[in-house]
Amino acid sequence: MIYINVERKIFTSDGNRKLSLNIRIPDKGLIFLIGKSGVGKTTILRMIAGLLKPDRGIIRINDITVFDSFNKINISPQKRNISFMFQDYVLFPNMTVEENIFFAQKKKDIKFINQLMKIFELESFRNQKPENLSGGQKQRVALARSLAKKSTILLLDEPFSALDEVIKKTIRKLILKIHHMFDVTTLIVSHDKKEIKQMSDYILYIGDYCEIVKN
Repeated sequence: MIYINVERKIFTSDGNRKLSLNIRIPDKGLIFLIGKSGVGKTTILRMIAGLLKPDRGIIRINDITVFDSFNKINISPQKRNISFMFQDYVLFPNMTVEENIFFAQKKKDIKFINQLMKIFELESFRNQKPENLSGGQKQRVALARSLAKKSTILLLDEPFSALDEVIKKTIRKLILKIHHMFDVTTLIVSHDKKEIKQMSDYILYIGDYCEIVKN
């Protein structure tokens, strides 16, 4: 379970506002974060991952306190066992597909990497650089790299936004497959009502108030 009780000032097109959040996210669920643009959805993912620091509050992951402003605890992103897939994928242009995926691992596990290559149908692109890949192929590489870390929590920031409908359908199926296969807690920022209805176990509403409900 992820417990978040935090506050952070965020900057929007309508001016500054305070994001206040006090929720418990169920373990191994597939949770969609929804809300208006600029309301703080990506900010929440970044705070969970340790990439942004709340102004105050507490974050616990599986009963481990990773952030506590009162007791001055702030565990680094590298030690939180969380994988974050950014909206623009952030693949290294000078590395091959295989090297990009391997980069996520401290201790190289070739058998696991080969398994990911097969799941994401990347075997024939193993030695290609990102510049030679389509948008959907880059997406699959980014997802495979996220899983290569063997994290218990997977954070995806609008993973379908830049894809056409055919590729979206493929990526949706892949995300559902890996969510269940690897038994992870998955949080996804999305604006697509169809995706949310079809895929989510829970929906986290972000706005003037925040609540999590079962789909």
